[in-house]
Amino acid sequence: MPADTPSMSPQDALVAVMIAVSASDEQMHTPELVAIQRIVNHLPVFGDYDADRMKTIAQTVFDLLEEEDGLDALFGLVREALPERLYETAYALACDVAAADGTLRQPELRMLEEIRHELNVSRLHAAAIEQGARARHQRP
Repeated sequence: MPADTPSMSPQDALVAVMIAVSASDEQMHTPELVAIQRIVNHLPVFGDYDADRMKTIAQTVFDLLEEEDGLDALFGLVREALPERLYETAYALACDVAAADGTLRQPELRMLEEIRHELNVSRLHAAAIEQGARARHQRP
């Protein structure tokens, strides 16, 4: 982990999870970026969040993902910053971002599985969250 890695607020951790799932296939698609921005602008959990921090958090995520054990380090930061009551929220936001472009690629699916595992989201709750994301992002 880079020595200058900033500590994260709970909102930073949520943003980091969304960015990680979007970047998991090595390219961040426009609908995913729009989804992240929309989520940060509209959800109550981000009510007092300084959206200017998103760029710093994104760079932290990118830097960590370049490192050999960076994903483990990222999840360590996320678990440290995020209260357990927001673990399912993090998973739900990750699912919404992954579903935003209408295509779930293998790297995104693997990242979602990793998030579910690292944040100890039960399979039953994860299935319900995933179904909700599918329903919200259904195309005509």
